[in-house]
Amino acid sequence: MEIYFTSDTHFCHSNIIMYCNRAYSNVEEMNEDMIQNWNKVVRPNSHVYHLGDFAFTNKKNVKKVGEIIDRLNGKIHLCIGSHDEKTIKLLGHKFYKIAESFYLKSHDIFMSHYMHYVWPQSHYNSQHLFGHSHGRLNSKAEVHGKCMDVGVENHYYTPWSLSEIKDQMKIRPNNFNLVQDYKHV
Repeated sequence: MEIYFTSDTHFCHSNIIMYCNRAYSNVEEMNEDMIQNWNKVVRPNSHVYHLGDFAFTNKKNVKKVGEIIDRLNGKIHLCIGSHDEKTIKLLGHKFYKIAESFYLKSHDIFMSHYMHYVWPQSHYNSQHLFGHSHGRLNSKAEVHGKCMDVGVENHYYTPWSLSEIKDQMKIRPNNFNLVQDYKHV
């Protein structure tokens, strides 16, 4: 089974282009590019863990967001982000699973929309994937241990494969400094 990770696509959210300096001239161009990038790497039977802020959904564009979901390859596990309430309410049935967080025990990966200082099994050097920060916490995450922001701005608007995540985690420091700090709490 192929596994992929991404976050903060913000499909149909025109203001995200300005907020995050995305290199798109309009939301249609952004949506289409991210759909194409997604489908270049993700196969229909793959599992994709989307760590929140999937789309800017309202009653006017719910049909468009639904069409985007239908066009994306893979079974999408949605981790609830700060802008997903309406998407879940109106289109939740289109996702494979929806949860506040996920833990892939087989790969020792904890996932949440938000960066955590400690996470399940972090004291045993587990990994943590998050979104929300649009790359603004990368310098902190890189020295913090086995954690990283998998948002689209950090990977050419394309989901990360499990093997890419594993390669990135090899160059990150161990969580053992966190363990020492945690033992003193």
